[in-house]
Amino acid sequence: MMKHIKTGFKILVVIAILTPPLWLGREKKRPVVVAKKSKSDMGTASYYADKFEGRKTANGEVFDNDSMTAAHNTLPLGTLVKVTNLSNGRSVIVKITDRLHATNSRIIDLTQTAARELGFLTRGLARVRVERV
Repeated sequence: MMKHIKTGFKILVVIAILTPPLWLGREKKRPVVVAKKSKSDMGTASYYADKFEGRKTANGEVFDNDSMTAAHNTLPLGTLVKVTNLSNGRSVIVKITDRLHATNSRIIDLTQTAARELGFLTRGLARVRVERV
């Protein structure tokens, strides 16, 4: 009987050594911040200054003021949005590639090309509607 107990114990030890613990491979899930899926948001838009040309954006791309991109603080990077100038009805579609400074009160910061298309490059600011595409 003692021989059977020793054999059983040895088998249990081998199984315990070969079986990984249950907690291995489990990573803690971090909460993902997702913007509310509202149909649209309204606020003030501005555009990037020349000094940002060639710098890296939050998604790692190099900033180009001739592209159709924008900075937004809550929409996921890579999101396409339609931006409409509320004073003249002009709209553009841009890709979110960057983040605004935490203290910036603007809803979106556009490239100069996008601001020109929307008709507010000379004014600097415009009241806009931002909608996910």
